Amino acid sequence: MERILFFVLAAVALVSGVLLVTRRNPVLSVIYLVVNFFALAGLYLLLSAQFIAAIQIIVYAGAIMVLFLFVIMLLNLGDEEKLAEHVNARRIAGVALAVALGVEIVAVFLVKAGSGLAVKSPAAAAIGTAEGVGRALFTRFLLPFEVTSLLLLAAIVGAILLAKKKMD
Repeated sequence: MERILFFVLAAVALVSGVLLVTRRNPVLSVIYLVVNFFALAGLYLLLSAQFIAAIQIIVYAGAIMVLFLFVIMLLNLGDEEKLAEHVNARRIAGVALAVALGVEIVAVFLVKAGSGLAVKSPAAAAIGTAEGVGRALFTRFLLPFEVTSLLLLAAIVGAILLAKKKMD
């Protein structure tokens, strides 16, 4: 079941990635990028990296994509006819090369699956979880974490002071 889910998510990520770079309409490209981010988050979940999957959705699919959409909406797209999709020889050659690359990748995975090289470490399940990240953050990286929090606090105070000076 896990292998089937992996192949489905990988196929969704590949197809959305190809559609992302082949669309002329920037809004459609952003939508395909969001689909790609969700597929990657699903792949992270299959790797038992729940924290990284949540950050992938919150930071990239949430904040970064909203920023992209605002920039696209602020752009003057002009004539919509220029964004129409046309089939030409370059596009056909690109699709043929992408299919050939996909066949090669599948062949590599089939050869690698038979060789038994995909062995996970016993500690790999605890690395990407929220508990594992929290334990590492508050044990091995406590000093850098606290220094970063103090720097962010100083930046917030500085931004408030600068904004207050402009208001007066």
